[in-house]
Amino acid sequence: MFETIDICRACESSQLSDILAFGEMPLADGLLTAEKLSKDEPRFPLTVTFCNECSLLQIRETVAPSLLYCDDYPYYSSFLEGWVQHCRRNALELIDTRKLDANSLVMEIACNDGYMLKNFVEKGIPVLGVDPASGPARAAEEAGVRVVNDFFTTDLAKRLKEEGTEADLILGNNVLAHVADLNGFVQGMATVLSEQGAIVIEAPYVLDLIEHCEFDTIYHEHHCYFSITALAKLFTRHGLFLNNIRRLPTHGGSIRMFVERHKNPTDELLGLLEEERRLGLDELAYYETFADRVRKIQDSLSQMLSELKQSGKKIAAYAAAAKGATLLNSAGIGTETLDFVVDRNRHKHGRYMPGVHIPIYDTPHLLEESPDYVLVLAWNHKEEIYRQQAEYKKRGGKFIVPIPQPAIE
Repeated sequence: MFETIDICRACESSQLSDILAFGEMPLADGLLTAEKLSKDEPRFPLTVTFCNECSLLQIRETVAPSLLYCDDYPYYSSFLEGWVQHCRRNALELIDTRKLDANSLVMEIACNDGYMLKNFVEKGIPVLGVDPASGPARAAEEAGVRVVNDFFTTDLAKRLKEEGTEADLILGNNVLAHVADLNGFVQGMATVLSEQGAIVIEAPYVLDLIEHCEFDTIYHEHHCYFSITALAKLFTRHGLFLNNIRRLPTHGGSIRMFVERHKNPTDELLGLLEEERRLGLDELAYYETFADRVRKIQDSLSQMLSELKQSGKKIAAYAAAAKGATLLNSAGIGTETLDFVVDRNRHKHGRYMPGVHIPIYDTPHLLEESPDYVLVLAWNHKEEIYRQQAEYKKRGGKFIVPIPQPAIE
């Protein structure tokens, strides 16, 4: 069911230092049906550790992928309008800068429901998606994307290479953190990358995670939390070079990395590496106060919600997001505080949040019930949520944002 590592996922050093232990936690995307509420729910330890050798922040536990990415995996990217627009801008820019055409091949690992690759299909550019979750993979195929419904591994990469696959552009949006076998994953990309091709990957940035105390982004699907320093070392091990970095506001703070076969670092990359050295992201001391800061936010949020509830206020939540599962379970916030959760993703309706078993409804339920306060679990999409729920706000409803400090807006 799960394994606990005692060596680094990247450099295989045994010099690991634990900085935060959540204890037993449910699977963050393990939404429950009504039939499963009475059954034992799987829970696993969740421990954050730092590699003193290569500076990679990671979790010690590896839950079996078959449990994490089941047939009814509920995450579909296309329900997030802001994210879809963000990815379309990225796709169009890459088509232009990489001179992609009908003779090119764009490959996306963890293509989900085709939200990204359909932009290339629209332009007549051949694509290949890889995704292990059958539901999103079927949705991608319906969008015109050719999909391999499987996990991306070195063995799959070798098979694709033998079949003639050579990608001019490999994409990976928010997938690198989900990979337990980092070295196998990166070597797989190197196997199918063309000589002049590029790998463009987006991932949450550990600097933003620590600085803004975004502890709710830590869950079993996210095995690693990347600094640029750790990433540069990781790619170099496999004959690849991190040549450029672009910082992004998405998901509470992310980085877009540009990786190629030939070394050609930009001034921006070198400047960010120097900034990480100055701040100490490659040293354990930078991370040591993280656990205390997490507990303060949890206590502050729990107290705020408890006082509102005791005063007779009705409280709901918005977005049945994985980060919401971490927040609620680690802070001990359940049905005694929150009446329900709403979400636009129809695949989540009628289910229950893992661990705390709060029911999930479609977004119209928010206006039907008109709670006094709504806890924004997907706080990284709060502006989009505010626009969608303008009528709720107009009626006097208030939002509570938990990160980086609990606040009423």
